[in-house]
Amino acid sequence: MPNLLMSLLPTFSSQSNIAVVGASGGIGQAIVQLLSADSRVANLTAYSRRVPPSGPKNVKTAFIDLENEESIAAAADISASNGPVDLVIVASGILWQGEHLRPEKSMREIDIEGLTRLFAVNAAGPALVAKHFLPKLRKGSKTVFASLSARVGSISDNRLGGWYSYRASKAALNMLIKTLSIEHARQWPDSVVAGLHPGTVDTQLSRPYTSRTPQRQLFTSQISAQYLIGVIDQLRPEDTGGVFAWDGKRIAY
Repeated sequence: MPNLLMSLLPTFSSQSNIAVVGASGGIGQAIVQLLSADSRVANLTAYSRRVPPSGPKNVKTAFIDLENEESIAAAADISASNGPVDLVIVASGILWQGEHLRPEKSMREIDIEGLTRLFAVNAAGPALVAKHFLPKLRKGSKTVFASLSARVGSISDNRLGGWYSYRASKAALNMLIKTLSIEHARQWPDSVVAGLHPGTVDTQLSRPYTSRTPQRQLFTSQISAQYLIGVIDQLRPEDTGGVFAWDGKRIAY
């Protein structure tokens, strides 16, 4: 945890109003824990489909379902009730679910259920969050809308194939981020809309697929969250529409 006299967000408003979507996941929880102790954060609302029973005393928890637009609109209104929003982080995502929805190893495994489910959560969900939260952002100072993407969503970086639904849903997210950034910049020139690659993180999402990852390349949720917040703080208006890795390097689409 950062010292209360310090801040991980020195380039943001001194009374920042922050929303974290997907706050029940590993990275989302870690982001909430770090920012709840930050001296520049006045309000933090943690949104998830499974609202936790308790958390840091200065964090409000609320419901959101990325497949229910009414809940997303309601969430945006909750954050805006604290004043203009400074930072929105979408930390949700899906790679696998249950016994039947798994990353495809070959084209023979592609099916409509997997494609539809991953596109709904990984691409359409963050786009709908942007639709309702971007108009709530503060004007006249730095603001950021950041959604977790993935390096495997890069078309130019795809050398191994496989993981069709996940790769395609993240590539779609990257295009949505780029397109949203163009429209948003017309009225919010100080704002940034960006995708973030958190690295390979030891969470429920990736755990079944990290057995071959060298230990030095496998991050804890806390380490990844700290890196991502650092990248967010370094983002500038000219970065809008881009996708950035945990180390701040831009990822090609």
